Amino acid sequence: MTNRVTHVAILGSTGSIGRSTLEVIAASGGRLRAVALSAHTNTRLLEQQARAVLPQRIAVTDPAAAAAHDWSALPRGVELLVGPEALAKVVAEANVDIVVSAIVGSAGLQGTWAALEAGKTVALANKESLVVGGPLVTRLAAERKARLLPVDSEHSALFQAMQAGRREEISRVVLTASGGPFRTYSLEQLAQVTVAEALAHPTWEMGPKITVDSATLMNKALEIIEARWLFELDSQQIGVVIHPQSIVHSMVEFIDGSVIAQLGPPDMKLPIQYALTWPSRQVGVGARLDWTSAMQLQFEPPDFERFGALKLGLEVAGSGGTAGAVLNGANEAAVAAFLDGRLGFQEIVPACRSILNHHDFDPNPSLEQLLRMDRWARQEVLRWVCA
Repeated sequence: MTNRVTHVAILGSTGSIGRSTLEVIAASGGRLRAVALSAHTNTRLLEQQARAVLPQRIAVTDPAAAAAHDWSALPRGVELLVGPEALAKVVAEANVDIVVSAIVGSAGLQGTWAALEAGKTVALANKESLVVGGPLVTRLAAERKARLLPVDSEHSALFQAMQAGRREEISRVVLTASGGPFRTYSLEQLAQVTVAEALAHPTWEMGPKITVDSATLMNKALEIIEARWLFELDSQQIGVVIHPQSIVHSMVEFIDGSVIAQLGPPDMKLPIQYALTWPSRQVGVGARLDWTSAMQLQFEPPDFERFGALKLGLEVAGSGGTAGAVLNGANEAAVAAFLDGRLGFQEIVPACRSILNHHDFDPNPSLEQLLRMDRWARQEVLRWVCA
């Protein structure tokens, strides 16, 4: 244990992960301090956060949103940075110890990349950084002697469970999925799902995009790809099991048959705190399991026919190359079309499948190629929707 204060930059501080991170920092007894915050358009909440925690700087990546906001009440001494390039300046500051990458979607890759280029420790809540960037991101981290620590509850669980043995003793990992609100729906029922129904997740509170991903199980598909790169696994070493209670967050099976699981309530503050304080553990601010009450833990294999996103995740984890960027870009555009009422729930995964199957696959793309394929996939979804 050390008395040194850890300085934290939160990219996406106004989102659900960002807000939970600020709660963890507030409860740390001064061991953690938020020195930088960023938002895209939610300038009102960003200013409220700045008044509450007094960071050294804040960044607004949307210039129009920044220009439309009255910053006269911003506390003196808080520097305001504007524009997409502001993230690189924020994360490169010498006093930033750890960067929480919590911007939703592929937009979060820019901040993750800039933080790794600066040699920072990155608490990664933006799975798309690895879904899109995969080997390029992990290679950059190695070259700059930076560190990636998982914040997603499933990957944090794997990271914790892996410490029960040596890396070469790991046989496979098993990601748990709640199954979402439509775990027991038939194909006919899935075809009638509304936006309101898709946004009503049974156990987790998340933003709309991630909530829809959890309903299609695309979120789990992206987590498969993230796990493949984060832990240097073969796609055959990654499995998924449906666990409706969301108490067991994931499991690691070792070569001797032992299975180590990490348990906890569905509360993101625990994995956030673990990433910010690793390798130490501290008294937690999150909820705890009540061992005085009876509980049942249920596990069942996933239905790959009803939830085809899982097949896509396993295929893309095995393919690598441009496949992750195309799948992620197509999915983000398809989910946006569903939320806008332009695409049916049951059309999200087929749209992604169609675009993935017809893209010009490159096994060794550059970052520029990946970003170009991301844009191409989004445009293809718009054509698919209008067809």
